[in-house]
Amino acid sequence: MGGAPVSDRPQKSSKGGGIRRPKRRLSIRIDMTPMVDIAFLLLIFYMVTTVFSMPQAMEVNLPPKDDTEEILKIKESNLLTIRVDEDNSFYWNIGRDLPIPMETDSLRSILVKENKANAKLSTLLIIHQDAKYSAMVDLLDEIDLIERSFNAVTAKELEVTLQEFNDSGHERATEFRAKKFSYRYAMAPWESSDTRRILKVLGGGE
Repeated sequence: MGGAPVSDRPQKSSKGGGIRRPKRRLSIRIDMTPMVDIAFLLLIFYMVTTVFSMPQAMEVNLPPKDDTEEILKIKESNLLTIRVDEDNSFYWNIGRDLPIPMETDSLRSILVKENKANAKLSTLLIIHQDAKYSAMVDLLDEIDLIERSFNAVTAKELEVTLQEFNDSGHERATEFRAKKFSYRYAMAPWESSDTRRILKVLGGGE
């Protein structure tokens, strides 16, 4: 910071004959270089120390192309249907029973209960095209969590870790494969018949 005189010319005093020297006015100059250095140092520090969230991917096992035309016959008593309408309301039913409204918090308990009651149970997910994408994510997350928890219990009974239980190269892999739980589910498009079923439950249909 430095100063420079504006005028050095002496001026006469208005009251007397003496000469009054004017006060020097100082110009102010602020050096911004240190502030820029600090800003860049902070930027580099946060870039190095910040942990960026990794993109999360959802693994979905799709059937082979050769099996797309194959039709699997399932008894109605072995079919659990989960529907999500355009208002993101959940409904469930077994076979041809009328859909039953349920809260999202009770989804896991219903899936666990029905799978324990019926070892041959398959689940059909029917989601309205106007429903939120998060509804499908919640369903798939619950299915994956239930599959993992069931296999964790089986691995504990066999006195092995879950990693060993899922290891295809393990010496007991054949035994593990026979006892491994794989959640059977499929997805189907929402149809007009599904709308009529929901309206009938809500009292707005015949």
